[in-house]
Amino acid sequence: MRTKKPPPARVLSIAGSDCSGGAGVQADLKTMAALGAYGMSAITAMTIQNTKNIAHIEVLAPDMVRAQIRTIIDDIGVDAIKIGMLGNAFVAGIVADTLTGVKIPMVLDTVMQATRGGALLDEDGVAVLRSRLIPMAKLVTPNSDEAARLSGIPVTSLADMRRAAQIILALGPEAVLVKGGHVPGEKIHDILLWHHGEAVFESKRINTRHTHGTGCTLATAIAVFLAQGLGLNDAVRQARTYVHGAIKNAPGFGGGNGPLDHDWRHR
Repeated sequence: MRTKKPPPARVLSIAGSDCSGGAGVQADLKTMAALGAYGMSAITAMTIQNTKNIAHIEVLAPDMVRAQIRTIIDDIGVDAIKIGMLGNAFVAGIVADTLTGVKIPMVLDTVMQATRGGALLDEDGVAVLRSRLIPMAKLVTPNSDEAARLSGIPVTSLADMRRAAQIILALGPEAVLVKGGHVPGEKIHDILLWHHGEAVFESKRINTRHTHGTGCTLATAIAVFLAQGLGLNDAVRQARTYVHGAIKNAPGFGGGNGPLDHDWRHR
């Protein structure tokens, strides 16, 4: 008698839409599918962008965002949540309101600024991140620029990354992963800090301009692995391996900061 396979892990992305498919909800859903999860989305904003620039951003009404989240949680259910672009303080606040008391692991990617320019979260929204969403998160995943903004200190070295992670950890999340892709050097170091320890991950820097959506993809991959039952350290390690392969196998699309190959493991 054939044993019935268990259902896939259910992962919800709360993030903006990227019409070019490289980042945001589109990248998140591709990542979920590639890693064997059932992906769902609550869209916070619509962006008009390609690999060269962001031409326009339209943030959705907070009630629309709340309704998407509640509709999914109340019916299908969710094993892990990834939070990305929120757009403004109103949406950030409604997401915090909607998720208050929800016992689902949350990976918060603190999206504030696009690599190609343009603010993706206003100052009041950053304040909501700090005071309400970061304390709710199982893991917060700022890059070095975002970590500097959240911590109030410059972040230009591994020692700075550790100090910034300590400051952000004091805001209340279970753990912080400060990513070092923007810190100069032949190798990239990311530091994972939790209340009783730390882990430092190292990888060789790939010399490429095709890195659009790297942060979205990493945070989503971590959420998937957490939903599939991995511990935090292993989830981060496997997610980094997945993203490294996606960058290495990037298809080279567009004339600017091009997308990754999210399905590289199956090709």
